Amino acid sequence: MPLRLSLALPLFVSLMLAACSGGGEAQGGPPQLPVTTAAPLVREITEWDDYVGRFEAIDSVEVRPRASGYLQRSHFTDGQYVRAGQLLFTIDARPAQAALDQARAQLARAQATLANAKTELARSTTLAASQAASQEEVEQRRAAVRTGEADVAAANAAIRAAALNVGFTRVTAPISGRVSQRLVDPGNAVTADQTILTTIVSTSPIHFSFQGSEANLLDYERRGDTLQGAPVRIKLQGADDYSLGGRIDFVDNALSNGSGTITVRAVVQNPDGKLRPGLFGQLQLAASAPRPAFLLPDTAIVTDGPRRIVYAIGPKDVVQARPVTLGTLVGGLRVIKSGVSAKDRIIVGGIQRAMPGKPAKVQAGTIAPDGKVLTPKAAPAAKTKAEGQGAAK
Repeated sequence: MPLRLSLALPLFVSLMLAACSGGGEAQGGPPQLPVTTAAPLVREITEWDDYVGRFEAIDSVEVRPRASGYLQRSHFTDGQYVRAGQLLFTIDARPAQAALDQARAQLARAQATLANAKTELARSTTLAASQAASQEEVEQRRAAVRTGEADVAAANAAIRAAALNVGFTRVTAPISGRVSQRLVDPGNAVTADQTILTTIVSTSPIHFSFQGSEANLLDYERRGDTLQGAPVRIKLQGADDYSLGGRIDFVDNALSNGSGTITVRAVVQNPDGKLRPGLFGQLQLAASAPRPAFLLPDTAIVTDGPRRIVYAIGPKDVVQARPVTLGTLVGGLRVIKSGVSAKDRIIVGGIQRAMPGKPAKVQAGTIAPDGKVLTPKAAPAAKTKAEGQGAAK
């Protein structure tokens, strides 16, 4: 009995191994899933540097009265758009009008005095011709005429000043733009050149100010580019695309001692007035001239510690790991600065099934301009019943 067991055990094990190996080949195991490969998409792009900044009004004015008095009425709605010269406030004009009337009366008085002095001069001149008046008296009459002319000129100047004060009781908008709320209600006293009645900011065009780094500034200068007039594109917080365009119109003359940055400003058109001073936005400034570049989906890029790698298919369909240098994101695709070529087969689908150094089952695909990976249609998995019967016949 022990002899039979010792002979049967190795025979049983060998039969089981043969059955397993033979059965697996006959029935077939789970099929190996393919990985999708595609050549990098080549497109002419412009690389952009990203900055965060804020919109600022080109013109901002604090509206102050130029005449003292009691505020009578406001003539605008808080927050509305106003034109330059539009009436905003009126101040009680009666004191200024009384001063103007008084100045006009002074002018009439000076004109009467001048007319009398001219008459006296003419009489003295006639008498002096017949030796009935002295030459000294004639000179005195001439001096009186000159004094009368000066009094008339002074009265005219006083009238102009009083008329200005009457005009200053009408407070108008110095610029076109959006007005804030009124800060003083009618009935309150205001002081000339001191009381702030409201503020106005211009709306179109509008500035976008941001801080540029020293490194980027030096890069521009090395390339021979100039920031002045360079195109920019801007998007608001929460927006999906950079729909606003503008141009750089100001670069400061020195860098900040504390942060090592330089203030740069772009001008943006704002015809509908939707861009308001104080809004934050993200700006992109062209960092290079248009040039061809390799593009891959972000899903094809693997993080390996500090490195970024992609998987390429080498000879005999063996997976290779390629370190790459990444650029900016353009239209849903990542710019690859180095590490790939136009003829490489890069794994862009099923990357979790790729193992560096081992062969993979490969199916060809393409990268669409919108960043999607397109694969060929799958062949029919089985023949129809009619085709099967025909084949059997």
